[in-house]
Amino acid sequence: MNWITNYVRPRINSLFSRREVPENLWTKCPECGTMLFHRELAENLQVCTNCGHHLPISPRARFTALFDGGAFNEIRVPEPVTDPLGFRDQKKYPDRLKAAQKATGEREAMLVVEGNVGRTPIVAAAQDFSFMAGSMGMAVGNAIIAAAQTAVRLKRPMVLFSAAGGARMQEGILSLMQMPRATVAVQMLKEAGLPYIVVLTHPTTGGVTASYAMLGDVQIAEPNALICFAGPRVIEQTIREKLPEGFQRAEYLLEHGMLDRVTKRGDLRGELISILRMLMRQPAPVVADLPAPGTPVSPVHPEPQAEAAAEAPRTAQPA
Repeated sequence: MNWITNYVRPRINSLFSRREVPENLWTKCPECGTMLFHRELAENLQVCTNCGHHLPISPRARFTALFDGGAFNEIRVPEPVTDPLGFRDQKKYPDRLKAAQKATGEREAMLVVEGNVGRTPIVAAAQDFSFMAGSMGMAVGNAIIAAAQTAVRLKRPMVLFSAAGGARMQEGILSLMQMPRATVAVQMLKEAGLPYIVVLTHPTTGGVTASYAMLGDVQIAEPNALICFAGPRVIEQTIREKLPEGFQRAEYLLEHGMLDRVTKRGDLRGELISILRMLMRQPAPVVADLPAPGTPVSPVHPEPQAEAAAEAPRTAQPA
């Protein structure tokens, strides 16, 4: 009886009992409905392997795929006042910030870094839509200014990946003030003769589109990204007319001259390398000579060495 109780019954129960499966192993593509295994999706840069739909990707995952060897240094951004207006709706603003920080593991909606892309040193900034919809607050304004100042000091081009629902309502007029602040930061790059490239991802809307997201020397977008100031539903309700198919999507804007390129995420690194080298008057890239994104490289040099390298005269080569 002990043998049956202690061995046979547990054995039978183990065969027929339901095993718990973690819920985060699979992701359903919102476009085609295909169930995608999380490792396969991550290896494909959060792009559906069935229909090519571009799902959201975090700034750190994007930078790991972009920079040589996945190596980059984070640039420190000044901390703004936490709750300048004492704003409260269903929750207090500081509580919303803490929840977003816990969910994303980031301090704010924009990450600023520096490193090498195809052996070309750059400064890059990326918005995280999962952090309060990537909304533009004082912290985002500070991040753009810090990125521009670092790029000017190190004499490097700047690449910005935008993804936002617009201005952050909890900061009111202080949020809207980031539009001219960011515009001044972009002007600093232009006065220094440094390229400013914008990659618009889904979605880029509101005050972000009305400022730094549309001021690039080169405007690139990911496929089917929604790029607009006011959304199509608002426009439809205002003018009471049916909008064209694909209105305000990346392909529509490219056709009407508002973008320079629409590039798949997997091809973006190679395209950025070519554009950056061209704008910085460097020789055209030789594919066999470029390090692969996952290839181990020596750590990105610390900032004091970077400043010394930046102060050294750079000989411009004819394009």
